[in-house]
Amino acid sequence: MGRKLEWGLRGVIVPLITPFKADLTIDWPGLRTLVDYYIEDVSCDGLVPCGTTGESPTLSHQEHAEVIRVVTEHAQGRVPVIAGTGSNSTQEAIELTQTAREAGVDATLQVCPYYNKPTQHGLFNHFVAIAEAVDLPMIIYNIPGRTSRNIEPSTLIRLWESVPQVVGLKDAAGDLHQTLLVLQSTDRETFQVYSGEDYLTFTLLCHGGAGAIAAVAHVVGKEVASMCRAVWEERLVDAAKIHFQIMPVVDALFIEPNPIPVKAAVEWLGLPAGPLRPPLGPLSESGARVLRGAMVAGGWLKG
Repeated sequence: MGRKLEWGLRGVIVPLITPFKADLTIDWPGLRTLVDYYIEDVSCDGLVPCGTTGESPTLSHQEHAEVIRVVTEHAQGRVPVIAGTGSNSTQEAIELTQTAREAGVDATLQVCPYYNKPTQHGLFNHFVAIAEAVDLPMIIYNIPGRTSRNIEPSTLIRLWESVPQVVGLKDAAGDLHQTLLVLQSTDRETFQVYSGEDYLTFTLLCHGGAGAIAAVAHVVGKEVASMCRAVWEERLVDAAKIHFQIMPVVDALFIEPNPIPVKAAVEWLGLPAGPLRPPLGPLSESGARVLRGAMVAGGWLKG
């Protein structure tokens, strides 16, 4: 299908929350504030609007397109923007991806089709159809805990071998053996594997991972970036120290389904977050105690 598209992004990529006002409309000034904060203060290496952390399931198509446009325009090329444009409908994913291309994004994040449980052959054809319709770098997002379907290593390897637009994987399968099979059979120059399971980021980095697309980077982005650099500079003791330092808050940020704890933490940091759209609701009192305790203990919040 031609020469592989160029894509070599490494580091910490923030899957941005979508801030809402009290009436559950999108807080557009707040979204721009978050873009500036994660680029300028956290020094992230990329942004993902409209991922799971951005509550994409409850955004209308118009809102989805507008969030991508606003983030891309406001980023002004300071970091790459990787738009979440996946769907369990191939045609819908194509349309969302075409809209993102018009907004000027650098790449797209394509989640495994959810709920309808396609075969591996069906998954392969889904991603091929998107690639044939829109010539943008594509990062496959494998998260079987949410989609009920695992993209098997053989399918991922076949996509890398045969589809020039497929340049990476966000791996949230939580299966290290599967990840190692993918890393073993793909090339680091043309296929980047990003951790999507935050407790495994250190391990994945040690085996050749390109960094992380990390919800926890909303709170510990600088620390994850330092851990990446330490691994790549072969300072594994330092990297392991950072890994264990941030583990309590990483665990706490998933004490309830993402992005419930993440939005609470962002709010506590004094940044725009706002409520969650139903059916998601606020962090429970017990969850808030655990998360706040972990953030205070680690120095991310004052007691």
